[in-house]
Amino acid sequence: IVNFNVLISGRGSLSDEHGGVVSVLAKQAASLTKDPTDSPTVCLESDSGNILVRTHGTITLAVHKMAS
Repeated sequence: IVNFNVLISGRGSLSDEHGGVVSVLAKQAASLTKDPTDSPTVCLESDSGNILVRTHGTITLAVHKMAS
């Protein structure tokens, strides 16, 4: 969970250094829509799994789902 570009809670494969990157991805995705209440979900896909990123207010959440 990222608040003001600072990782405030994390577990698993995402580390403190990912907080800023995750926050910027969510902000850039939000800038692509004209509706200020729209909060898009970003999905980064790779062979090792997916990372889902979404913002709600001042909180940004990233979930890394590992491939099985």
